[in-house]
Amino acid sequence: TLRDLALAHQVCPYYLTQELARWADLVVADVNYQFDQQALLHGLAVQQDWRVALLVDEAHNLAGRARAMYSAELTQARLRAVRRQAPAPLKGPLEALARAWGRLLARHVPLQAGAGADTLAERFGDHSVCELARDGIGKGRLAIVNLIPADFLRPRFDACRGAVLFSATLAPAPFHRDLLGLPEDTPWQAVDSPFSAGQLQVRIVPAISTRLRDRGASLAPTVERIVRQFRTEPANYLVYLSSFAYLDGLYDAFSRAAPDIPAPRQLPAMSPEARQAFIDSFREGGRQVGFAVLGGAFAEGIDLPGSRLSGVFVLTLGLPPHDRRHELLRARLQQRFGQGYEYGYLYPGVQKVVQAAGRVIRTPEDTGVIELIDDRFARPGVRALLPAWWRATVVERE
Repeated sequence: TLRDLALAHQVCPYYLTQELARWADLVVADVNYQFDQQALLHGLAVQQDWRVALLVDEAHNLAGRARAMYSAELTQARLRAVRRQAPAPLKGPLEALARAWGRLLARHVPLQAGAGADTLAERFGDHSVCELARDGIGKGRLAIVNLIPADFLRPRFDACRGAVLFSATLAPAPFHRDLLGLPEDTPWQAVDSPFSAGQLQVRIVPAISTRLRDRGASLAPTVERIVRQFRTEPANYLVYLSSFAYLDGLYDAFSRAAPDIPAPRQLPAMSPEARQAFIDSFREGGRQVGFAVLGGAFAEGIDLPGSRLSGVFVLTLGLPPHDRRHELLRARLQQRFGQGYEYGYLYPGVQKVVQAAGRVIRTPEDTGVIELIDDRFARPGVRALLPAWWRATVVERE
């Protein structure tokens, strides 16, 4: 309706929505309307002195979303396009900027933290890094990458009368409190699950290592477990892996071992139609084994109740790659909170695992099975991060 009104009167639907907020007591919107640096809803609330209360659903995603909101980048191609369109008085300064960028690229100092003190560059601090990179043809990309969103989110929460954040995967509480900039005395409540342990078999398989160096060796025994489960209880299953490379390897091994079992798979950059076709292939009473990546389009936010999904296999803890950016993130989190590995790797990884595994039980009538494949799932510190209502059994060698 808003779009039709905006088209009829030739006004921007985004700004029309913001104006209508002046007459609303309840606003349902994406989190960017409140937390993004360009969002007007927060500005309206401050300007009008509104008494705002926030309800934030799927709050486990807010830190990642906020990192994107408070990051920005500029490419040399974009700078050239702006320079061509700029009015005459600006062409000289933009040309000087382009030459300076060229000199910087010649030295090429990647992932460098800068200094500085209402744009992102002017608020630069230890919550972010300045990243200089080249693409495949030697062109430059300059970015401010936010690592710790708390510094930007805290004023948004402070401006509200109150806020309630909720999600099925908000543990451990200090992790989310610190990254989101919430007060130290923020109340925390774990609500009992509507599901019971009797609905779900959770098996930890420590005999198979899914570490990067062991992934080749993990393929055959993993395929054996998946096929055995399918032959014993033919149904719909999903297998989650940490990367498309790992997915490709396991998918090929599975296809050779069980060519008779239908096996849809997630592909990179799937169209909305292809994603929907993948989801629709999990029909009531169906019998297939699907393959997808942790943290992807099919790892959370999809509902496959009843016999549409009867089991999930999760390979690896879902840890982010140990690349330069994540190592820098770990160092900043260690410096700020004293828990660099936990905040940068472990908690986000296990959160993705729990989200993916959560696709199995969607109603109080559902039953199913989850297999967590890796010896690290058996560690007490990792098991403590799994939902309290799960009753996991460690599977010995078979």
